[in-house]
Amino acid sequence: MNFQDFLNLSPNLRKINLSGDDAHFKLAPMLRMKELENLNIDKQNPKQAAVLSVFYPGPQGETKFVLILRKTYKGVHSNQVGFPGGRVEIEDRNLAHTALRETEEEVGIPQHEVEIVREMTRLYIPPSNFWVHPFMGVMKKTPVLIPQEDEVEAVLEIKLEEFMSESCLIKETLSTSYATNIEVPAFLLNGHVVWGATAMMLSEMKEILRQLL
Repeated sequence: MNFQDFLNLSPNLRKINLSGDDAHFKLAPMLRMKELENLNIDKQNPKQAAVLSVFYPGPQGETKFVLILRKTYKGVHSNQVGFPGGRVEIEDRNLAHTALRETEEEVGIPQHEVEIVREMTRLYIPPSNFWVHPFMGVMKKTPVLIPQEDEVEAVLEIKLEEFMSESCLIKETLSTSYATNIEVPAFLLNGHVVWGATAMMLSEMKEILRQLL
């Protein structure tokens, strides 16, 4: 989709009702569903984090958004694809500021060039004990993307048209730090399997965009 057309429509994103857990569960691994069945999240005293999906014009005027491939490290999200973002810090004014600050740190997009359009439904991530608050934003020019050297293995630019296609929805069998040979629903984007919490948030984003486009 042409970015100018997307930009003209973007204010309407605020008017669309969120589908929340209904959308999340469509891309939730069965293991995640079982974890949440009898879990009292408040008793876990979860930490807070925020992530950002930034939409911007590509070189040919097409609409893109950015994901990141995280570095390999000793942690539950090692070498996984996710949105830029991270934990709330004391100096953050609010959750939107957390998302903007972390996005600038991880991929080099200046905070002042992004307009936050709306917040999506927060999502609890059991393995890391975080409430993650996802935001959608737009910037009007093509960014110079600079991966944070110690955290980001690669920056992935996703074409909106490809994301909206049903062909990117797949099922994948994989092993993680806490489960072996599990089949999960996922997105295949730029050759990378995107699953778990990121796929669940992408599922809601896709349902929102379906109502817009």
